Amino acid sequence: MSEAEMDGLDVVACERCPDLVDCRSRIVNGVGPADADLLFVGEAPGQHEDEGGEPFVGRSGDVLDDALRDAGLDRGDVRITNCVRCRPPDNRDPTDDELSNCRGYLETEIDRVDPEVVVTLGKVPAEHLLERDVAVTSEAGDVVEAEIAGERRRVLVCVHPAATLYDPSQRDTFSSTLERAAEFTDESSGQSRLGEF
Repeated sequence: MSEAEMDGLDVVACERCPDLVDCRSRIVNGVGPADADLLFVGEAPGQHEDEGGEPFVGRSGDVLDDALRDAGLDRGDVRITNCVRCRPPDNRDPTDDELSNCRGYLETEIDRVDPEVVVTLGKVPAEHLLERDVAVTSEAGDVVEAEIAGERRRVLVCVHPAATLYDPSQRDTFSSTLERAAEFTDESSGQSRLGEF
């Protein structure tokens, strides 16, 4: 296999980031339908994600699952991925180079899934996709347009699920943002509710 290779939506081989290659036990790819209306983008895998091979498991995953359910959605209805697919050492933020090295994979995933809206979970994915400084707490719930891989996309800014664990005042913001995300899909009829946008 070459230094970097994708199979459909999955990265099956990549050696671009030496620190991440040394730290990871596996590449953590996105999960969920390949045609999901909602695509959630986190920062990078943590320890639990690296061990289990799936994004947003553990406590943050539980918070996300509960909020999805409260918004009338199921984890199986949405796609969940990360900006960077390998765990950074000591769960540090990914570097600009690491984000850049993985950007093509993320753009390919967004392009192929073609979601109604991309939901950024936390500061790093919001700033990475919007390519500007983002005040996540004050911008949470805002839908903005951004050019991603040559296409105009709707991006919904959201706080990270972990923020609700460390700062309970963020729970309402997180829940209301996921309710806003649910407005872009209608599971009962299978029809998008973009008219409400």
